Amino acid sequence: MNFQQLRIIRETVRQNYNLTEASAALYTSQSGVSKHIKDLEDELGVQLFIRKGKRLLGLTEPGQALLNIVERMLVDADNIKRLADDFNRVDEGTLTIATTHTQARYVLPPIVSQFKKLFPKVHLILQQASPTEITEMLLQGEADIGIATESLTAEEMLASTPYYQWEHSVITPKDHPLAQQDQISLADLSGYPLITYHGGFTGRSKIDKAFDDAGIEADIVMAALDADVIKTYVELGMGVGIVNSLAYDAERDHRLKQINTDIFGVNTTWIAVRKGHLLRGYGYDFISLCSPTTDIKALKKAAYPEE
Repeated sequence: MNFQQLRIIRETVRQNYNLTEASAALYTSQSGVSKHIKDLEDELGVQLFIRKGKRLLGLTEPGQALLNIVERMLVDADNIKRLADDFNRVDEGTLTIATTHTQARYVLPPIVSQFKKLFPKVHLILQQASPTEITEMLLQGEADIGIATESLTAEEMLASTPYYQWEHSVITPKDHPLAQQDQISLADLSGYPLITYHGGFTGRSKIDKAFDDAGIEADIVMAALDADVIKTYVELGMGVGIVNSLAYDAERDHRLKQINTDIFGVNTTWIAVRKGHLLRGYGYDFISLCSPTTDIKALKKAAYPEE
């Protein structure tokens, strides 16, 4: 059985069982069409067409059942060809990035701007989600690239590479007592209500661990999914904020004071792709824009491990 035989079955039906017209539509000989039909019937062991002499009148019951399968197979074959053609058009297509609010708001804008200048025909979709949701989106094929601090390195079906390292910083209203200090300790923070990230977001585990290791109880009165919400409530005087240091903008956050500190350790944000996922060339270009030092060959090898 081959695709030419399947095309002949479909075209014969489309041409109302006229083999002359079917052969003309397929740019082949009538005798060749007849031979392919006979060979397929012999291979399957059933008669596919109702005949009167050399003329074909219609489909037998097995022939009708086969036609339904043939239609699906040829549609899928056309889809495969279109898929290959689509991937060969390296400057067109869609790229879906799943990332957290912090990355989308504070880290990726210049990268996205550069990428769109290089690939204006690529439709870039930026999906904001939690680290756990980002992992799931990658695994389900709903995203091409994931960017987050948590979760990505824990999943064996993902290939990841470091993006950048960062630390938390403390933010307060400008008239807050802590704003007058150059150095902040965990003991200093324990005396105030704290506002920081929700569990599983933007290095929250490092914050909890720092307090636990020091035997100090943190009074976390509010947890949010993104830094903008945290800063809003800090500005309202509801507590001291702990955010990704990159999430502070001196111009926009002029009512707040940022105090850099290393008491929560260093965090790493990762870029990940699903193993076995066919990422187009411009997808790897996006990763290179994010992290020029990333070894793209090594990432590709990790994404397509040898059996």
